[in-house]
Amino acid sequence: MSGYRSYELSVFKDKDPKVTVIKKALTQAIRQRAEDGVDWVITGPQLGVEQWASEIVLDLKKTLPTLKIAIMLPFSQFGDQWNDDNKNTLQQLISSVDFSDQVSDQSYHSPQQLKNYQNFMLTHTDEALFVYDPENEGKPEYEFKAAKSYAQEHPYPVNLIDFDQLQETANEYFEQENQRKYEDS
Repeated sequence: MSGYRSYELSVFKDKDPKVTVIKKALTQAIRQRAEDGVDWVITGPQLGVEQWASEIVLDLKKTLPTLKIAIMLPFSQFGDQWNDDNKNTLQQLISSVDFSDQVSDQSYHSPQQLKNYQNFMLTHTDEALFVYDPENEGKPEYEFKAAKSYAQEHPYPVNLIDFDQLQETANEYFEQENQRKYEDS
């Protein structure tokens, strides 16, 4: 589970309507996979889609208690350069998930650590789900291309929630909200 960083989507507050739409799309996708037998969601620690996915799984565990979540960090001291709010959010998530560890026990010192992390994520998961649109490149491009390459030699589905799907989700969500407001008035 990966995707855009929050800043790539111009999201700087948790109450941004874009977060609501992305979380709704992720909830639908993760719930469907859980109902199809997925029992672990493994994601990274990045601000944005990865942390939102962790929050969603933690919430879904209330009704799907067999669902588990792991946050894997690429290296030790990941996020130490972040502001205090972001560091605290990450630490709260890490303390709430079912499993968390780092792929490298050293702090960042080489791009090879990121390649090792990518390889770890590919070889320890059965499929990939990205909130990513190849027509709107960003940081997820590297993970997406690595997953597509890996899938050429392994049975490894690579799934996308792209901007068209997010727009559909937004339309459904705001239609439901308008209907709810109409019924409440």
